[in-house]
Amino acid sequence: MAEAHLLISEEEFTCSVCLDTLTDPVSTPCGHSFCLKCLKGFWDHSQVCICPQCRRTYVPRLELQRNTLLNEVIKKLKKNSLDSPPLSQNYVRPGDIQCDACTERKFRAVKSCLTCMASFCQVHLQPHYEGDAWKDHKLTDPSGNLKDKLCAKHQKGLEVFCQTNNLCICMICVATEHRGHHIVELKTAREEKQNELGRTLSEIQSRIGVREKKVEETRKVVEQIKVSTIKKTF
Repeated sequence: MAEAHLLISEEEFTCSVCLDTLTDPVSTPCGHSFCLKCLKGFWDHSQVCICPQCRRTYVPRLELQRNTLLNEVIKKLKKNSLDSPPLSQNYVRPGDIQCDACTERKFRAVKSCLTCMASFCQVHLQPHYEGDAWKDHKLTDPSGNLKDKLCAKHQKGLEVFCQTNNLCICMICVATEHRGHHIVELKTAREEKQNELGRTLSEIQSRIGVREKKVEETRKVVEQIKVSTIKKTF
């Protein structure tokens, strides 16, 4: 049987003391989890043993035991996410697009959906890959202004490029005012533009090289004239 994806917040695996992924996790009776080292250190420096998160008091001091189940879950998630950035790096930072579905601490969006008109982190994006209701949604790179990726006339995703009019259009445009025009995929249009820019850059660099060569030749001629003039003078 295929493993079910854990659609839970990554924040549940973060220690609220060190703000990093739980290591040797221990859980208190109030239901909060911390790194064994973090909670032990927190209590060692406190006169009363309290939960760092909800402030519940424990007298006498609890004997901390590793939460083996939670530890195995974290190990499994780490193993399945070796190619992904650390959890702490998934929090939204200046310049990032934030997930619209996160209700507490915001995570960095990895995709934007032009159908939902929202951006999602890796966890909240998962239904788009697994559910039939979302399989036809149009996903794109994270964008802070999704309206720029929609057709201004039909409010549909810009999916193709009209080479006749030199602009991105939606599929309704293809069937209406752009019928009979030369239409290509956005990827094809982007590659053609990149190749065109590459050729233009090569031509500019070639012209610069020719100019530099002429300047160097002129400089040598000037130097020769100077040397010749000095010799004639003496």
